[in-house]
Amino acid sequence: MTAPEPPFTPFPGARIAVVGLGRAGLPAALRLAAWGAEVEAWDDREDTRRAAAEAGLTVRNPAEGRFRADALLLSPGIPHILPKAHPAAAAARAAGAPILSDVEFLYRAVLAAHSSARFVGITGTNGKSTTTALVHHMLTGAGREAAVGGNLGPPALSLNILGSEGVYTLEMSSYMLERIATLRFNVAVMLNLSPDHLDRHGDMAGYAAAKARIFARQTREDVAVLGQDDAMTAAMGRGLAARVVRISGLSPQPGGIWAEGRLLRDDAGAILDLAEAPALPGSHNAQNAAAAAAAGFALGLTRAEIADGLRSYPGLPHRQERVAEARGVVFVNDSKATNADSAARALASYDRVVWIAGGEAKEGGIESLAPFFPRIAKAFLIGRDAPVLAATLAAHGVAHEVAGTLEAAVPAAAEAAFGGAAPVVLLSPACASWDQFTGFDARGDRFRDLAQALAASRNGGAA
Repeated sequence: MTAPEPPFTPFPGARIAVVGLGRAGLPAALRLAAWGAEVEAWDDREDTRRAAAEAGLTVRNPAEGRFRADALLLSPGIPHILPKAHPAAAAARAAGAPILSDVEFLYRAVLAAHSSARFVGITGTNGKSTTTALVHHMLTGAGREAAVGGNLGPPALSLNILGSEGVYTLEMSSYMLERIATLRFNVAVMLNLSPDHLDRHGDMAGYAAAKARIFARQTREDVAVLGQDDAMTAAMGRGLAARVVRISGLSPQPGGIWAEGRLLRDDAGAILDLAEAPALPGSHNAQNAAAAAAAGFALGLTRAEIADGLRSYPGLPHRQERVAEARGVVFVNDSKATNADSAARALASYDRVVWIAGGEAKEGGIESLAPFFPRIAKAFLIGRDAPVLAATLAAHGVAHEVAGTLEAAVPAAAEAAFGGAAPVVLLSPACASWDQFTGFDARGDRFRDLAQALAASRNGGAA
């Protein structure tokens, strides 16, 4: 079963205000209306409101006049408390109406369809997209009915209603987790924690509390997968109701799953030599593999199915994606590394690199990357905060050059690598991309295009 028989109306007469009609909001509003809800849709952009009206939705600002809805579905990127509450969120809170995410409504719809489909939630500061895609890849490779989405891929309310044997694998951001009310994850994965989104959550404690909501309402029938490679995540295991499976890319975890070098294993022995999984380099990806394996075991996959899934996993764009090779130099697109912690994971995966970094730096810049500076043959810096990064590199004696743009950085980095500086040109910016691009994906796409064109010119037309 991929959908209940029509008409399926799990929310008859429910009054739902949907604010923020972007990638997830507009599909959510349309799906909720199709499912019987009385939807009022709003976006602060006039062109988006016009598109919603043309799609047949009632367009009304819920912050004007009395808040009439039973619940507010607020786009994850729009704050409801910090740094400043959106007026619609303030109106909902004043009226005592819950502020929810689209995943919450998917969960309620699945229950209304009398489906026992299981929910896997995956979060963490870094690695959650890779782990989410990897679990789904394992499931589909094993022939299971499965859907993937959330913060990665299709929005939750774009997914089909699965039958009782189905599995939803959902990437969950902290923004989404703070807006769930009844959702229970049968398998909840918490990978790691490092400072991020502190303007939204107030401080590190607030950020950790939002992430920890992935374990809310779990029972002893459920599984909580916990990374052990940072202290804050490891400490979350205390007091959980679910069965805890500890995972690591660095150290043994008896009773759990871990990597010894590149060998992924558990108490029963080897699961896979990750040298056979080229899309999963580095200890951080060893931890991602361990997390995916733990989820796979909890969902009933066999050791062989898990090993086959790891081995055949193709990787995700912009996450240590090998995009070109020329004259023995590999070009790696890690544009998703929008903070220093994520860039550290990429730098740790290679002995020697020519590094392209820069953009809008996060608090603290790249000072935390100092242990990896000896691996950098030369850095080429782009974007608004290139001078800030240059000052840090200069203080540590790292050769660098402010290139300004990717168009200047890629050929300069390639020439340095071709000259023998390093066998890898790595774009792992450690910065947000908004100063020069519409997102990390646009930045990575541009790097890929430039690298492939350059490689083709050096390889006689073939990248």
